[in-house]
Amino acid sequence: MPVAHAAANDPVPLDVKRPDVAQFIAAMHDKYGFDAGALTTEFASVRTQPAILDAISRPAEKTLPWYEYRARFVTEQRISEGLSFWAAHRELLDQVVESRGVPEEIVLGILGVETHFGRIAGKFRVLDSLATLAFDYPPRSAFFRSELEQLLLLTREESVDPATVLGSYAGAMGAAQFMPSSYRRYAIDASGDGKRDLWNDWADVFGSIANYLQAHGWATGQPILADATIDQAHAHDLDPRNIALDETVGSLRDKGVRFDAQLPPAAPAMLIVAEQPDGVAFRVGFNNFYTITRYNRSPLYAMVVTDLASELVARAARNAAPGAAQP
Repeated sequence: MPVAHAAANDPVPLDVKRPDVAQFIAAMHDKYGFDAGALTTEFASVRTQPAILDAISRPAEKTLPWYEYRARFVTEQRISEGLSFWAAHRELLDQVVESRGVPEEIVLGILGVETHFGRIAGKFRVLDSLATLAFDYPPRSAFFRSELEQLLLLTREESVDPATVLGSYAGAMGAAQFMPSSYRRYAIDASGDGKRDLWNDWADVFGSIANYLQAHGWATGQPILADATIDQAHAHDLDPRNIALDETVGSLRDKGVRFDAQLPPAAPAMLIVAEQPDGVAFRVGFNNFYTITRYNRSPLYAMVVTDLASELVARAARNAAPGAAQP
């Protein structure tokens, strides 16, 4: 009888006797008092996921041009879902978000891009995701080992079984898709029920997203993006993945970049390339654009959050206009 072999993409048990795994468990015991035996038993249930290693090697933010990336997220379905979600949670959004100076539509844009407004929050066990990347993804193993540490601390603090926590292939959790370190640092109990729940408590979700943006420098009332035009001769000098505020409103205008923004010349800014099927378009991002890239360090991500937010506002205004056909 032939012996069955696991397919190359099948999950495989984590070897808890591996030196790096054993050292991690010992460190959690020494630093934080975790029971080493219980943690070893927990890690024996971990399955290393080849699908996670494949996914992290080709994220959409790094493989797609802007026009294809945008088309994935700014869709009629997502706009319709967003409007329904907004209508269902408008009062709570008003209460939770307004006090932090972050527009509701930006919170909605992040939720829409991250999880389809909480509908698709991830199918991987976060313990499996983080362990896979911590021990079998050398390019960023130190980062993911730190996040694995943060997950264990978080689940102990919040009295959550780590084996039950589901999220993305990279370990982001809940409707807001917070990494464990961000969850511990920026999640808030906006509902006042004594716990921070980014899976089931919408007040906590809304408040935590707004708190994250506020903590990373959101400037109330300031613009995010502006369309721009520029001499095409300079296009080859631009980095289409730039996320540094390495220019100012004044320096860009001095270089012949034309855009509308009521900001002082010294205000930080960045020039962004947005690839189109027939060439490139240009946009200028300001402080609040940079703040959104702290959520996901990609200019494509920040642009698509902003564009989805703008579409939701525009569609809501059209629907509210006298004589407009209601959905």
